[in-house]
Amino acid sequence: MKCPVDGTELMMTDRTGVEIDYCPQCRGVWLDRGELDKIIDRSAPEAPPAAPAYDPAYDYDDRDRGYDDKPRKRKKRGGFLEDLFDF
Repeated sequence: MKCPVDGTELMMTDRTGVEIDYCPQCRGVWLDRGELDKIIDRSAPEAPPAAPAYDPAYDYDDRDRGYDDKPRKRKKRGGFLEDLFDF
């Protein structure tokens, strides 16, 4: 199959049971019927783990935590889609 954008032959890869066609030239991703539904179903959020019980033996005291007023960069969260499109 050829890329609809630039006519390059599409490469096929299997990512977690979903067959993805992609163009090595323009990096376009092409999905067959039903593949987007599979991706959406698999990327649905899982239930968060239960919070650990509070241990009253530890008192809350943040005086020595070393907080400062420097802005922090947000960390990028990895996820299902990052693993899926990692080629």
